[in-house]
Amino acid sequence: MTLDRFYPIFDSADWLARLLPLGIRLVQLRAKDLAPDALRAEVRRSRALCAAHGAVLVINDHWQVAIDEGCDFVHLGQEDLDDADLDAIRRADLRLGISTHDRAELERALALNPDYIALGPVYPTILKQMKWHQQGLERVTEWKALVGEIPLVAIGGMNIARVGGAFDAGADIVAAVTDITLNPDPEARVREWLAATRAAT
Repeated sequence: MTLDRFYPIFDSADWLARLLPLGIRLVQLRAKDLAPDALRAEVRRSRALCAAHGAVLVINDHWQVAIDEGCDFVHLGQEDLDDADLDAIRRADLRLGISTHDRAELERALALNPDYIALGPVYPTILKQMKWHQQGLERVTEWKALVGEIPLVAIGGMNIARVGGAFDAGADIVAAVTDITLNPDPEARVREWLAATRAAT
């Protein structure tokens, strides 16, 4: 599977319903703090939307729900790895993306043979408080040399102006969150992202 170079992350199926029709081909559902039934409904709806639009859906964190609902891909942070049943994930043929921030985390991720590795935050981010302030493009280049053929996702503080630099530094995929969801015209912003990332291929 070749993953698209544009990787938006949304916190609800409503965002997917709104923006998938624009041509998004890779998307993450990062739904936090939902009751189990509400979470399952979000995952189920997101899966149906992605199937209808030919997009790859990545479920953040909730690997058991992803298995139960027949999803194809899960993303785990380092803390998630502590609790996840990796054998069950593999038995379910779930593809796996893993967040990394330092060399120890990268070594741990590489040992699991993931389908992509994410590095962040490349730039300062307002999405969540992190002890890593800014990795920088030099770290992107370093990570790409270490991960080889595994797709490398650049995440954190990414915007249209930073796309080219991230790709030039070695990223294969660029993830965006608040640059879209906090934009006054998310549809227009997604179109700009699609144009920028596809021009860079």
